[in-house]
Amino acid sequence: MENRAVEDRVIDVFCAHCGTESGGDHAACRTALRMEPPRYCTACRRRMVVQVTPLGWRATCSQHGALTSP
Repeated sequence: MENRAVEDRVIDVFCAHCGTESGGDHAACRTALRMEPPRYCTACRRRMVVQVTPLGWRATCSQHGALTSP
């Protein structure tokens, strides 16, 4: 699996916060994602394994690899 930064995400089919399709109004989700790590993979909607440390976070999708905090 590869490490990806949040900015490197190319496919955003699903919301990273609530897991629903990204086409709707997700203003509250975008606000929450400023303070929280993503919970869902934006490519496949799988729930990600999230590890939070004092220095940042790491969210891993079993199919698409890991995202790390900027």
